[in-house]
Amino acid sequence: MASAPANPQITPPESDAAASAPVQVAHSAGMEPAFPRVAPLESATALRRGLPRVPGGEPWPPEGLATAAVADVATSAGGASESQQNVARVPDAGTPAPAAETTPAAPAAPAAPAAPAAPAAPAAATPAVAEPAGPRAPLPFTRSVWPGRAATHRPAPRPEPARIGPFTKTQWAGAVVFGGLGLLFAAAMAVLLVRFLLSLDGMRDFLATYPGEYHLPDAAPVGIPAWLGWQHFFNAFLMVLIIRSGLTIRREKRPAVFWAPKNNPKGKTSLTIWFHQALDIFWLVNGVVFIVLLFVTGQWMRIVPTSWEVIPNAVSAALQYVSLDWPTENGWVNYNSLQQLAYFATVFLAAPLAAISGYRMSGMWPKGNAKLSAAYPIEWARKIHFPVMLYFVVFIVIHVALVLATGALRNLNHMYAAQGSVDPTAYADNWTGFWMFVLSLVAIAAAWVAARPLVLAPVARLFGTVSGR
Repeated sequence: MASAPANPQITPPESDAAASAPVQVAHSAGMEPAFPRVAPLESATALRRGLPRVPGGEPWPPEGLATAAVADVATSAGGASESQQNVARVPDAGTPAPAAETTPAAPAAPAAPAAPAAPAAPAAATPAVAEPAGPRAPLPFTRSVWPGRAATHRPAPRPEPARIGPFTKTQWAGAVVFGGLGLLFAAAMAVLLVRFLLSLDGMRDFLATYPGEYHLPDAAPVGIPAWLGWQHFFNAFLMVLIIRSGLTIRREKRPAVFWAPKNNPKGKTSLTIWFHQALDIFWLVNGVVFIVLLFVTGQWMRIVPTSWEVIPNAVSAALQYVSLDWPTENGWVNYNSLQQLAYFATVFLAAPLAAISGYRMSGMWPKGNAKLSAAYPIEWARKIHFPVMLYFVVFIVIHVALVLATGALRNLNHMYAAQGSVDPTAYADNWTGFWMFVLSLVAIAAAWVAARPLVLAPVARLFGTVSGR
């Protein structure tokens, strides 16, 4: 009776149990095996030994022969060892095992002596069990602190407030309020100081010597003619519109309507600039007529200083204004020295500066003349033009305020109705000049409202081509 050849190198069953220990631990933890089981080989092979698993220990695996090997931990990281490539893995549970070959039954052979069981792998070699994902375990105590709304909600940042120049609207309002209060306080202190100075004997003598005006030449005319009143209205009408259009140009970033001359379609400019320059032309024509009539009729002596006494008299008039004990006004005969200097500066200094700087900035300037442009740079014109405009604004405000505060009916009759008398108290009850002044304000307000592209475009087409953006 033939017996199966004894093979002393076959690993006893105890080694199989020890090799499958990690798999059983993984199943007991509710996880998939960290390394799959392998099928037994037909013949035992010598194990390839490596480095010890623990410091100072024996090389791993233990010395001996085995029919099965456990996949190295490095296989899970993507690298298989040379010995693992010769091991056949067990097929999946869903795949049927191949049928075993039928061989004649052999008589049982005496069992070989059992080899010593392989020691169990150290605890350090056991793969770490990952913590299952899912909701956190409940707290072992009652919660007493809860996250507030700020833990999960962040308020949207507030938008940056709109600015007008360097300040916001609120800051401008605060600046106006505090600035106004500061000016009122400074004005009150100035009034008290000047009244104290004028109470001194030396200042009384100064006021007696220089009452605020000096005598005009004997040839100086008396009264205000009608043409001067009409010139005054035209000048105010054009000046208000010029200031309005100039401020519009400064804040206009993208014009909606353009104008170009018929003989130069490439010379396109915004309709607002065209309107501003057209008003300038009318204002200059009106100014030339005014200057000519001033010197023809002798009215220039009323606004052009003819004596050096104008300076101390102007100082006297300024002190009287500040002290609120204003000088006697009778513009029908003569202006005080402070008025005379203000009118002279406006007509013969500010107006020419505005005209010269405006011409340099306009489209009528000969841009092809390089030498002329270098001699008068456009930057100089810009630095002059805007301050001059501010001067006109301040002058108009102060002029209208003093006209209304120093005898409104009498002063309006002088300028608008050409009515007056040597007696400064005459025509105080005449309302003719007042109603003419009201009509002039209505005309100026109507022109202010009408100064828009819908009204200006048909007029501009008469002198050029109007187009949109």
